[in-house]
Amino acid sequence: MAVAKKHAQAKAKIDKDTAYGVDEGLTLVKEVAFAKFDETVEVAVRLGVDPRKADQMVRGAVVLPNGLGKTVRVLVFAKGEKALEAQTEGADYVGADELVAKIQAGWFEFDTAIATPDMMGTVGKIGKLLGPRGLMPNPKVGTVTFDVARAVSEAKSGKVEYRVEKAGIVHAGIGKVSFGVDQLKGNLLALLDALMKAKPQTSKGTYMKKVTVTSTMGPSVTLDVPALQAQVK
Repeated sequence: MAVAKKHAQAKAKIDKDTAYGVDEGLTLVKEVAFAKFDETVEVAVRLGVDPRKADQMVRGAVVLPNGLGKTVRVLVFAKGEKALEAQTEGADYVGADELVAKIQAGWFEFDTAIATPDMMGTVGKIGKLLGPRGLMPNPKVGTVTFDVARAVSEAKSGKVEYRVEKAGIVHAGIGKVSFGVDQLKGNLLALLDALMKAKPQTSKGTYMKKVTVTSTMGPSVTLDVPALQAQVK
């Protein structure tokens, strides 16, 4: 009941009929956050695409300039020289068949998975376990690569994968409530820039329809899309 009351009080500070400027909106998200932990700031972008059509799927990854404010646990499927490269770059878990067996047994203590192309035959054995959790390595987002050092470095520094959902919405974290407005803004604009560049040629009409930001426990704040687009490179 206490949480519901705090949420209602926070929601009362937001005008649901107003599309806020990015600085004002992010400031508001920080102000109305009420949890005792450092909440994640999340963005939801409604796109003018039909994800049911293969040529309108929006998917990719972007390295946020200010990171995510959390430790990312990176697992790498690799052997030999590439396994050593992953370890040197700071990957948390590196291996091959032994990691596959561990995951088959129910272990998922990692946040992102990277694999060298020659390992995908082995990784494919656990595709049905990794896929639903968003952990399956994919060349489209740079997690199937022989450039292991770069992939690990990007994952550790705040690389975010995005994929449009069935309702045409992309959800992604852009930092923590403890971040400054400028840090959150930089990350948000980087994500929106990536989404704009990923616009399918077959998408007609308005592409970026609505953008809202919220903290983990807080109410959502609607942002002014035209003003945002003007700031995207």
